[in-house]
Amino acid sequence: MPNIRHTPVAPTRQQILAGGDTIDPHRHDDHQILYAGSGVLAVTTDDGTWFTPGTRAIWVPAGTVHAHRAYGDLDLHMLGVPAAVNPLGLDRPTVLVVSPLLRELIRAWTRGPQDDTPQRRRLHAVLLDELRASPQRPVHLPEPTDPRLAVVCAALRQDPADSRTLAALGAEVGVGERTLSRLFRTDLGMTFPQWRTQLRLYHALRMLADGSPVTTVAHACGWSSTSAFIDVFRRAYGHTPGTHLSDPFTTRRGRRA
Repeated sequence: MPNIRHTPVAPTRQQILAGGDTIDPHRHDDHQILYAGSGVLAVTTDDGTWFTPGTRAIWVPAGTVHAHRAYGDLDLHMLGVPAAVNPLGLDRPTVLVVSPLLRELIRAWTRGPQDDTPQRRRLHAVLLDELRASPQRPVHLPEPTDPRLAVVCAALRQDPADSRTLAALGAEVGVGERTLSRLFRTDLGMTFPQWRTQLRLYHALRMLADGSPVTTVAHACGWSSTSAFIDVFRRAYGHTPGTHLSDPFTTRRGRRA
C-alpha cells in the first residue's frame, strides 16, 4: 500500500460515509475496533480484506496498515484501544461477533464525549468485558501470493457467479487441479469451496448495501436458488439477507425475513 499515513492515536468517534467513500491506507500506534452500524465496511490490509455487516466488528491490531471502503450508507464507529491494552490477545485483524449489548456499548462509547468520568470508566470496563466474551468469526477474504493462484482468484472476483470447477479453472492457467487445491490450502488457509463461498458472500454484502433485491443478489453471486443463498447467508451472519439493511437484532432465526 503506497502513501501510508501514520496517525499515532487511533480515533474514537462516529463517522458517516457514503457508499463508495474510502479512507486511505494508514496505521496507528493503538489498536482499533471498527463497527458498521449500517451499511457494510470493508477493511483491507496486505493480507486480504475483512468485511462486516451490523452483527460483526473488526479488530485491527496496533501497527497494522489498513484502508477502509464503504458500501451503502455507512455508519462507522471507531474505537481506539491503547497498545498496552489488548483485551483479546489478538495480533492480526479478526472479525468479532457483536451482540445487541455490545452494539449499544459501542454506540454509547463512540457517540459520547471523550472525557474521563466515573461513568465513562464504568462503561469502558463493561465494553472490554463484552469484547473478551465476543466469539471470533472468519469473515475474511485472503489475498493469494502465488501468481498462478492469483490469476484464478482474479477471474472469480470478476465474476463471482462463475461456476467452473477447479479443474476447469486450472486448465485456463495451465495448472492441475491437485496443485491448485493444495495452493488454496497452503496459500489462503482454506479450501477452494470455502474461499469461493467467502468471495460470494463478500459480493452479496456489497450488493445488498447498494440496495439490490435478494433474488438479484443470489443469482449474480452464483447461488442456484434464492433459498440456497438465504440459508448460507443466515448461517454466516446470523440473520437473513432480507433483514440485512434493517436491524438484524430484531429478527431471530426462524422468523420471516
